[in-house]
Amino acid sequence: MSKRILSGVVVSSNSNKTIVVEVTRRVKHKLYKKIIKRAKKYHAHDENNSYKKGDTVTIQETKPISKLKSWIAQEIAVGGDK
Repeated sequence: MSKRILSGVVVSSNSNKTIVVEVTRRVKHKLYKKIIKRAKKYHAHDENNSYKKGDTVTIQETKPISKLKSWIAQEIAVGGDK
């Protein structure tokens, strides 16, 4: 089974070794057929506290690290808008 990889913007890096990444996706509304944005926040593991608020990062799914964290930050995405 492959691990999911998502890209998003860091909205919080206050916790030790943890960042909060907001992933925005575009979906079509069922009734009105209009494209709308949906956002979800994921807690990701950041071993070296290297990511700061506003960075665009990619996160990869992993085994649960804690109650909220089951993602790990991989790298800063190149070409992402902040």
